[in-house]
Amino acid sequence: MGASQIAPFQGVAYQPQEDVYVSFDDGRELELLQFVFNRPDIDQLKGNPQKVLAAIDEFGRTQKYLMNIGEYKYQIVRDLIKVRKPQVMVELGGEGGGTAYYSLEMNPEFCKIIMQLVDLAELGDVVKVIVGPSSDSLRYLHSSGILEQIDLLFLDHYKPLYTDDLKLCEELGIIKVGTVLAADNVIKPGNPPYLEYVRSSIRKKREDFAATNESELRGDPGLQYESRLVEGWEPSGVPDAVEVTKCIAIYPSETICGQLETIGI
Repeated sequence: MGASQIAPFQGVAYQPQEDVYVSFDDGRELELLQFVFNRPDIDQLKGNPQKVLAAIDEFGRTQKYLMNIGEYKYQIVRDLIKVRKPQVMVELGGEGGGTAYYSLEMNPEFCKIIMQLVDLAELGDVVKVIVGPSSDSLRYLHSSGILEQIDLLFLDHYKPLYTDDLKLCEELGIIKVGTVLAADNVIKPGNPPYLEYVRSSIRKKREDFAATNESELRGDPGLQYESRLVEGWEPSGVPDAVEVTKCIAIYPSETICGQLETIGI
């Protein structure tokens, strides 16, 4: 499906983005927390998620660049939530919709910062932050019976893990017909392996599945996706996009391969 048309970037951009190794885990997340809680209008932020987000964006614009989705691409995810009305939403990469919002975060210090901001917005009953590698957290949530189905999956973590974590979700059986995936940063810095996977035909995925070692993540080649590119902007003003993908059908066994060949899938 084609990309949407967007207007030129407007508004005040974030501070310029430094090298990823400079801007990652250098203490700016703690600075953000101090910036938010030292505001003279802190009482107005309590219980107001929109004002908390606005304060985070203000830090990014006036202090230091933040590795988050920003106020422009955030609207893409917001609109998906409005339309899909997910009961269970999972975010891979900490930064809600529904009765449960699970944010999977690798760094325990980031987790504490996230939860303080979540508590400030008074969303603690809905948002749960799970600490650890994303694959381990997904397996834990599934094996414990907490996560049986994902309605909306937001991928915004380590880019090479997008495809592996999606394949893991497929193997766990938590991607169902109607599940929507939103993958950030597919233009900047880009993620060709992920785009190839979600845009592949079932026939191509079955071929790749058969050629992959059983010890590796292979996913479920019977899941048929419909995918489109939705353009937007990085908070720094650089063009980017979110790949929005929906599972539209599941072909569960190889006994129907002849039928798939007939309809050209």
